[in-house]
Amino acid sequence: MTLDIARQVLVVEADAIRGLVSKIGEDFEKAVGMVLACEGRVVWSGMGKSGIICRKLAATMASTGTPALFLHPAEAIHGDLGMVTTDDLVICVSHSGETEEMLRLAEVLKRLGISMIAITSNPDSNLAQVADLHLDLGVRREACPLNLAPTASTTATLAMGDALAVSVSVHKGFGEEDFARLHPGGKLGKRFLRVEELMHAGDQIPRVETGTPMKDVIYEMSRKGLGVATVQDEDGHLLGVITDGDLRRLMEREANPLVKTAGEVMHTGGVTIAPDELATVALRTLEERRITSLMVIDTGGRVQGVLHLHDLWGVGLF
Repeated sequence: MTLDIARQVLVVEADAIRGLVSKIGEDFEKAVGMVLACEGRVVWSGMGKSGIICRKLAATMASTGTPALFLHPAEAIHGDLGMVTTDDLVICVSHSGETEEMLRLAEVLKRLGISMIAITSNPDSNLAQVADLHLDLGVRREACPLNLAPTASTTATLAMGDALAVSVSVHKGFGEEDFARLHPGGKLGKRFLRVEELMHAGDQIPRVETGTPMKDVIYEMSRKGLGVATVQDEDGHLLGVITDGDLRRLMEREANPLVKTAGEVMHTGGVTIAPDELATVALRTLEERRITSLMVIDTGGRVQGVLHLHDLWGVGLF
């Protein structure tokens, strides 16, 4: 019996979302247009469980490039309405469209000339009629056996709101760089870290010239602790790289390796990456090439830094 109840809940809520597909039409396009035209913030407002969904939708919009906030309708009519300006757009959510607090808020918004979208399951409701635009959820049955607890209606509201937020985001051309800017923390933020944020730069770069004796090269590599040295010309262009592996091979084949110079030992080029490349791309390159360091160069071939595998470990990209 327990499993049957759970499955029935999921069926009812899934049906509520499927029912929205046929309702995505001209009014939805107008709603997207209203959000895009909004010069202020998108203010989501709902009472009870609808309010909880509105908080999530405001957060979704804010994180995808549309300034948004949640306004509690009861608090709004007791002073918090000062948070809303005539440049804002208010989205009022009520399954019945007859929630007392929402209607009182809508009346004030109308009097102040603030644009309003209503999301309800009743196109004939007072809230739907007073709003500038109405989006119909069309939910006639909750997943609750008593048809009382907000379940299918809140699920449908969430789906409709997500569809609105994502549509607006795409229209705005919201991309990876924008997402990274708004999500600097947590796992999402780490995915969008740039090489230049993690690389060793300035005096941390192990730097030698072609004529540098190998004893000094070894000292530079040991002092900087990256297991690699960049060989550069006087303008900072990358000429070659000397790695720990190059040193081992040098010791194996030369009776007196320290008489050699960096130019004689280096291997030309080295595996390079741009400073504005994603750290995830750097990690993939290191893994595919089975190496531990990347030389970070600008478009002119000048060395900007060195990125080591340990730098990526340090920020938890593994």
